[in-house]
Amino acid sequence: MKLPEKTIERLSQYRRTLLNSITQGQTHIYSHELAALLNITAVQVRRDIMFLGYTSIQRKGYNIKELVEVIGHLLDHNEVINVAVVGIGHLGTAITAYFRGKRAKLDIVAAFDIDPGKIGNIIAGVTCFALSQMNEVIKNMNISIGIITVPPETASEVAEKLVASGIKGILNFTTVPLNVSTSVYLEEFDMVTSLEKVAYFVK
Repeated sequence: MKLPEKTIERLSQYRRTLLNSITQGQTHIYSHELAALLNITAVQVRRDIMFLGYTSIQRKGYNIKELVEVIGHLLDHNEVINVAVVGIGHLGTAITAYFRGKRAKLDIVAAFDIDPGKIGNIIAGVTCFALSQMNEVIKNMNISIGIITVPPETASEVAEKLVASGIKGILNFTTVPLNVSTSVYLEEFDMVTSLEKVAYFVK
């Protein structure tokens, strides 16, 4: 079953919020409580969770651990999906350090850069390889997802190299919109546009 992109985004947010609730000792949660934590409606929460075929105990609400597992069955792959970060500047390094170990089924296993001073270094437990080694490393390490954090002028070239190496999904953190094969899932996150949007509404 292929769910809408927005539903997948919300399910990911639900899981993150629920995991935080577990650390606070909470065992059950009502739809209106989860909705309030995410600033959405309880109707939306119930509709999304209905997609999962999961129901709550009326007097207690959703069992948090069970709901986390159900969401995981839908979102996560059966096997670990390996990820590579291309561009180990400040942003690439921060992303590698932050996401490493955050999800059992997603693992950043390699990084790439053109700076000779970074090649061969270990960043947050991840080896940085030369960009010229991309095709070989991606195939040998069975990497499926590429995160692009390179300067805008090289983003399109890097995306082409990733696709040619067999990458199936790309998360683009540059300000350049990419054009890739329809067989590759592309998610673009433009921080400048997002910040300008916030600034507009703050005005």
